[in-house]
Amino acid sequence: MFFIKRYKIRSYEAGLYFRDGEFRGLLEAGTHWFVDLFGKVRVDVVSQRDPWLVHEKLDLIARSGALDGRAVVLDLKDHERALVWIENRFSHLLPAIGDGSFCTLSPDAPERSRSRVNRSEQTVCDGLYAYWTGQKKVRVEVVDARQVRFEHPELAVIARSPMATRVLDVCTVSRDHVGVLFIDGRYVETLPAGLYAFWKAAADSRVVEVDMRETMVDVGGQDIMTADKVTLRLNAVVTYRVADARVAVSRTDDVRQALYRETQLVLRAIVGARDLDTFLTDKDVVAKEIEDAIRTRSTQLGLEIASVGIRDVILPGDMKDLMNRVTEAKKAAEANLIARREETAAIRSQANTARLLADNPTLMRLRELEVLEKVAATGKLNVIAGDKGLADRIVNLL
Repeated sequence: MFFIKRYKIRSYEAGLYFRDGEFRGLLEAGTHWFVDLFGKVRVDVVSQRDPWLVHEKLDLIARSGALDGRAVVLDLKDHERALVWIENRFSHLLPAIGDGSFCTLSPDAPERSRSRVNRSEQTVCDGLYAYWTGQKKVRVEVVDARQVRFEHPELAVIARSPMATRVLDVCTVSRDHVGVLFIDGRYVETLPAGLYAFWKAAADSRVVEVDMRETMVDVGGQDIMTADKVTLRLNAVVTYRVADARVAVSRTDDVRQALYRETQLVLRAIVGARDLDTFLTDKDVVAKEIEDAIRTRSTQLGLEIASVGIRDVILPGDMKDLMNRVTEAKKAAEANLIARREETAAIRSQANTARLLADNPTLMRLRELEVLEKVAATGKLNVIAGDKGLADRIVNLL
């Protein structure tokens, strides 16, 4: 008869029994018959193989108590979120407010095959969820989203969930970096390398990643005029690392560019105060002065300077030729001076020797014999010697 309805419920299914739009209870597995003269009976058969119970009247079903012991019912507050684990595997993250991906039901779907549909057909069940526990192991963790930072041992798995990107700000701090955490514009802490997540609705959180390794800044092509109006082109190298990440992030949005500008100003101030000769003569002293000045300014940026060096000094073409000629003239003058000093030393030595020989006749005699010995070694000679010595006689070389 048309007034009798039959519903067959399998072992893995449950029947949601409604009369006059009111929920009356759950139907167990088996065959159920109803006399419905006026079309007031409705039974929605749902599968428990999918733990997620989705129904447009879930609030009525949950309040009836019929799900006690058979399902996990969640009624999330505004500040609560839920992590759902099915068969010890993470399934999804639930917000407190219904979404197009949650609590959806097509009103035109068949009675025995209710299904989730797109947002335009959804029935919103804000914060209310239910999961069958009869067929699969379901575990639910409710967390407080008022704690802005979300911490969990399985954060890496949770962060890969599609829903996580909607309710969580997920960031990764790379190796050899730190993350400076700001919440609502205020500094909170400095985070080491790792994976972090923050609830979007709780506050405005921002993590600024800072590289803690040594970094080199090449300050090249700096045209600087010296005190004597000579234009030089300098190339300098600055090696630094971040000493205080909080200060570095708070003082400037780009520490590398800030250090580059500071180095430019220091180079122009120190090199521009010297003439060309002084700069070239005391280049190491100038480099040390530049390093000290940059180190003082970089401390205010939260940086630590490892080294500062002047790599290249490039002169204009005409000035380079002039400097080469000056250098050549200086070297020639130095060579002449050395030669004159050697001649003066030789004459002074001869004068001292002559004075010695004049004051000591015996020494003079020995000196004469040494000379004769050298002469005799080269040829044949006759020597006429007397009382007054060789100096007063004639030596005939044959």
